[in-house]
Amino acid sequence: MKKNKLAVFTSCLVLAGTFCTQAQNNKTPQEIRIPDTYKLTNKSIYRNGWIDFNKNGKKDVYEDPAAPIDARVEDLLSQMTVEEKTCQMVTLYGYKRVLKDDLPTPEWKNQLWKDGMGAIDEHLNGFQQWGLPPSDNPYVWPASRHAWALNEVQRFFIEETRLGIPTDFTNEGIRGVESYIATNFPTQLGLGHTWNRDLVHKVGYITGREGRLLGYTNVYAPILDVGRDQRWGRYEEVYGESPYLVAELGVEMAKGMQTDHQVAATSKHYIAYSNNKGGREGMARVDPQMSPREVEMIHVYPWKRVIKEAGILGVMSAYNDYDGFPVQSSYYWLTTRLRGEFGFRGYVVSDSDAVEYLFSKHGTAADMKESVLQSVLAGLNIRCTFRSPDSYVLPLRELIAEGALPMSTIDDRVRDILRVKFLVGLFDHPYQIDLKEADKEVNSVENQQVALQASKESLVLLKNQDAVLPLDVNNVSKIAVCGPNADEEAYALTHYGPLAVEVTTVLEGIRNKVKPDTEVLFTKGCDLVDANWPESELIRYPLTAEEQSEIDKAVENAKKSDVAVVVLGGSNRTCGENKSRSSLELPGRQLDLLQAVVATGKPVVLVLINGRPLSINWADKYVPAILEAWYPGSQGGTAIADALFGDYNPGGKLTVTFPKTVGQIPFNFPTKPNAQVDGGRNKGLDGNMSRVNGPLYPFGYGLSYTTFEYSDISIQPAVVTQVQPVTVRCKVTNTGKRAGDEVVQLYVRDILSSVTTYEKNLVGFDRIHLNPGETKELAFTIEPRDLQLLNSDNHWVVEPGDFKVMVGASSEDIRLNDRFTVVEYGKEQASASAVSRQQKSVIASSSQASAPLVLDGNLSTAWKANKGEYITFALENNASPNSIAIAWKEKSKDAKFEIQLSGGGGQFLTVYEGTVEATNELKNYRFKGTTASDIRIVITSGNASISEVKIKELKN
Repeated sequence: MKKNKLAVFTSCLVLAGTFCTQAQNNKTPQEIRIPDTYKLTNKSIYRNGWIDFNKNGKKDVYEDPAAPIDARVEDLLSQMTVEEKTCQMVTLYGYKRVLKDDLPTPEWKNQLWKDGMGAIDEHLNGFQQWGLPPSDNPYVWPASRHAWALNEVQRFFIEETRLGIPTDFTNEGIRGVESYIATNFPTQLGLGHTWNRDLVHKVGYITGREGRLLGYTNVYAPILDVGRDQRWGRYEEVYGESPYLVAELGVEMAKGMQTDHQVAATSKHYIAYSNNKGGREGMARVDPQMSPREVEMIHVYPWKRVIKEAGILGVMSAYNDYDGFPVQSSYYWLTTRLRGEFGFRGYVVSDSDAVEYLFSKHGTAADMKESVLQSVLAGLNIRCTFRSPDSYVLPLRELIAEGALPMSTIDDRVRDILRVKFLVGLFDHPYQIDLKEADKEVNSVENQQVALQASKESLVLLKNQDAVLPLDVNNVSKIAVCGPNADEEAYALTHYGPLAVEVTTVLEGIRNKVKPDTEVLFTKGCDLVDANWPESELIRYPLTAEEQSEIDKAVENAKKSDVAVVVLGGSNRTCGENKSRSSLELPGRQLDLLQAVVATGKPVVLVLINGRPLSINWADKYVPAILEAWYPGSQGGTAIADALFGDYNPGGKLTVTFPKTVGQIPFNFPTKPNAQVDGGRNKGLDGNMSRVNGPLYPFGYGLSYTTFEYSDISIQPAVVTQVQPVTVRCKVTNTGKRAGDEVVQLYVRDILSSVTTYEKNLVGFDRIHLNPGETKELAFTIEPRDLQLLNSDNHWVVEPGDFKVMVGASSEDIRLNDRFTVVEYGKEQASASAVSRQQKSVIASSSQASAPLVLDGNLSTAWKANKGEYITFALENNASPNSIAIAWKEKSKDAKFEIQLSGGGGQFLTVYEGTVEATNELKNYRFKGTTASDIRIVITSGNASISEVKIKELKN
């Protein structure tokens, strides 16, 4: 935290055993002394082991900690009036958002919340509005003062309302709980790139623990959106593009947060939210473009697993519609699927203005009253937005009075809210008692070490030509640092996380790392964007004199130095909520700066700090070393410097795809087979290439300062039924000279299926640390759920057949292959023979029964063909063959042949013409290759027989 931000706070003396309010003592907030322990004295409702919430002098069932929760809920519900029930169904936004007061005032007895309140959101968390500095209210910090203030607010609801129902203090927390100060982690995209379940669990625990110590009882995290369009502004908030990875990390984050029910975890944004057309949002995030099957396979998958395995207590319903139906008013999504199928038992809270959008954006409701009706009937429990709670509660009460909303429905909605409040202990431990502990633990040194680990593990080394990295601190006497993100800290201080912590910038991290006599030359080089941005992404404007002058300063510094570190990327100006882009290029003059520094001929390291993948094609080609840091949190500068100078070996892997251009979008993982086979391969005047193909960097990609070797794959059992798991084992060895982390990735492909399936499905991963020469054996379990597909009848099934197993260092760097077979129950002994498998890869125009013989390794067997007949071989996805080996057994005198390739669509093009030579030995035929899905041998004259064929890219 910057020193000047502390000026508004004063040290607090201990006053144990007492409490007071500003109103009671006529003291300024700074004069109120905060005790070590929050004690409630002289209050008859606080009994030994229970609280007399309704002040009737006896222990009601709902006040009895020993009673079953369901019984407590029903007892309380039976005592509530319509006014009290409807007040539970709304959120009051906190100080300076809607609520004008930081602490209770006498006027509260005349406000709507005199009858209680479902939740108070973001109260005293320091956030004011977008673009404004954090609040300087004296109750936002220190942690003990903040917790004391929330206790005072809670005390109003317990002591001053009829039934004493505690409010749920909700808050954001996707990179640490949103508070003036708390442990500051990388954004969720950065956390995804750690591929570390245990670490994410720790992040979740610290987020929940610090939240509760500060007085919050419900934190809006994790985000379960799956990334699909890299232009989308909120890409910084996803774990990645794989639904499996999102589920795995989402489960751990939620479990960590909800440890001992310290807080409720409310996941967002439900559902099908993250695939807007063209990256456009329009506030309502209208109608994502995808098929029903893709929604189920990609977007529904994480929700089903996180609800079932982590038991999240909250779900935030999203703004968007899908297939013309707003999620907010969909009984199908909020009740049939969420509660009926997924088994959700918490409460649903609306994303901001999702209810209002039914009439103001979607046009599916006539007015606010009808929007309320549709939402409650669909399954909404609590409305949450930056508006007065009256705007929701009053039409809600009218609908009840008119009979449009039956009391049974209201009771169902309130029942869910109360259940969550009981589960998180609001009726047994409504106050944060240990105030001193909040000061000790919130943003503690120990928690900051976890944050630093997360920052380090989120780093991805994209390029390291000629081992430019790591830099030798002993051989660097002068280093040039430039770029708009080099001395920037704002990326760590945006919304949805801690707001005013001390941030170590990259420049500071480098200065702290180098020797005292090393000179660090810094100039900004350029701003993050230019004066014409984002129009400058479409129209090239000349550099101004000021822009050129600043670039020239960076060039001069680079010329004087041993190495230049250029820190580029984005910030909350270019990425974030409502900030989708029309380009993925470096914004503003950043590429001009980079090109000018590279032109000096000095070694250049590019560090990227950004919230989405960028199409850095020029940098990939001409910059020797590139380190992707995402938004690495407040410890980012230290983590990056450790990686640059070799004190840390980066081991993160991409959880997102880097397209070469926005023209390739949608382009993400997982993808359907053969998606990259067309467009040609040969560029230039005489080529056949019509577009660029493939990613700049694929899903799962990431380099290291060391090397790893994979070996000894085994699968047990090799034949299973549809309900049996499969164990895949392999060994990984560090074959380099440095210790390092490797993220071992397991993919599966359903080889033959009734509907098209993805080319590779991630079904396992493990981040391991290996010392030089060390070998570890890994074991992955493939569950039946990992093999399921949604068939033509919309049933989830595991279809019998062969499944290909791939283990690798990325989705494209597959090191090991094997397969197993799924059979119907009772047919466990069945297995596919080598010939039957080969039959799936080879098709002949005649004599199909003998066609597989050309792949049996036996030169005495053969396939015979006459003029015009052919044999076709299926190739692996994205294959680019340039040769084939053929052994001819017999031929006529005039026998000739052609080799043809197909890039899809059934069209075959000739790439080789020749005369048959019957030597019965394999001969290699080379040709100008291209991306192809099939290769064909055609007999164009006479007749011939083929005894054997060898194709490196043959589909296995």
